[in-house]
Amino acid sequence: MNTLDLLRQYESRNVTFMEADASWPIVWARAKGVHVWDEAGRKYLDLTAAFGVASAGHANSRVVRAGQQQMATLLHAMGDVHPHALKAKLARELNRLWGQSIVSPSQSRSRRSAKTIFCNSGFEAVEAALKTAILATGKSEIVAFEGAYHGLGYGALNATHRDHFRSPFRSQLGDFGHFVPFPTTRRDLVSTEDTIRRLLKSHSIGAILVEPMQARGGINIPPKQFLPLLRRLCDDHGALLILDEIYTGFGRTGTWFACEHSGVAPDLICLGKALTGGFPLSACVGRADVMDAAWPESTGEAIHTSTFLGHPVGCAMALAQIAEIRRLKLVARSETLGDFLLAELGQLKSTALTLKARGAGLMVGLELTHHDGTPATMESLIIIKRLLHRGFIFLPEGEHANVISFTPPLTITRVQLRSAVRALAAELRRFA
Repeated sequence: MNTLDLLRQYESRNVTFMEADASWPIVWARAKGVHVWDEAGRKYLDLTAAFGVASAGHANSRVVRAGQQQMATLLHAMGDVHPHALKAKLARELNRLWGQSIVSPSQSRSRRSAKTIFCNSGFEAVEAALKTAILATGKSEIVAFEGAYHGLGYGALNATHRDHFRSPFRSQLGDFGHFVPFPTTRRDLVSTEDTIRRLLKSHSIGAILVEPMQARGGINIPPKQFLPLLRRLCDDHGALLILDEIYTGFGRTGTWFACEHSGVAPDLICLGKALTGGFPLSACVGRADVMDAAWPESTGEAIHTSTFLGHPVGCAMALAQIAEIRRLKLVARSETLGDFLLAELGQLKSTALTLKARGAGLMVGLELTHHDGTPATMESLIIIKRLLHRGFIFLPEGEHANVISFTPPLTITRVQLRSAVRALAAELRRFA
């Protein structure tokens, strides 16, 4: 019995989507650098970095070595009870990144220092931030955005917008999130501001939770005035600004963190995905004064913890991953290659479809619509499946799955990006 047959028989049927004609999915066997091999030995160029995780390349040798050495030394520790050294070192490293990349030197010492809650998956970091917000402000409601994806845990679902994820569980949700339009133009910003101001006046809003740039929402890039506006609104109304940089963090958009594009420092930032390069570890990092005001000193029983909190293998890999991003200068590389990719995509033509490329760094999307403006969902999915069988792994983004996204390992080359764009161009021509 092959892998897909085993999954059909033993995995919940809602997890792995399988086409009846076997055109999707492939079964990954191994990955290295920017390439993936399936069980049949076929080689693929990965334009997803496995959901943005493998920023320093799949199975980066230094990151793998760090994990292997840690496994042989200390495979597991005791979360919030008996700590290990690497958890402390990683918390210090995240504090260093906070001070170097997120806040400006003009900020007060308390704002330039950060403290961390370690988690496992990205949505857990979001939920730790939501808990921090209610503890710090005493206000239980939040502002979130249309198109937002913050994970699928019951807390995070209150801020994840897509009804596909929320509706089956709505009767069990607290519904403490208020959704407002995510602006992509300065004109949008006016109505968004008006809506948020009305919510801040009429509801008990303790936080604004936002992705600085939406990835799963369709590679949506807001105007530069967006985050400064949110910062002012939070300051004026005693709310916390929480940035979900789980996807955009660690160089993905051409800066260490996407908030650097607009020079705005959050109160809390949620990190994951590329933090370790492949081990389940995430973090909620926040201003030290906010974290200390929110969370009481432990008296022996933490009020937020988990069995695998600050896992030693994950911490070892995260420290190595951050070092590799620095050593390989991947942040600057992301910026340069992103400009190149947008220029390449800007040259694509289609008589059958309207094409629109957008992005920042190596988080780029090509939106496909019909000439009447309706989403070209079917065409997008067909193209992605055809590209898979040409040896290129892509994913669709956006509510209508009509944005073909490029989020490759930051180690990818111009030649490899150009080959992917040319393959995409060939598939677009087939619709003509």
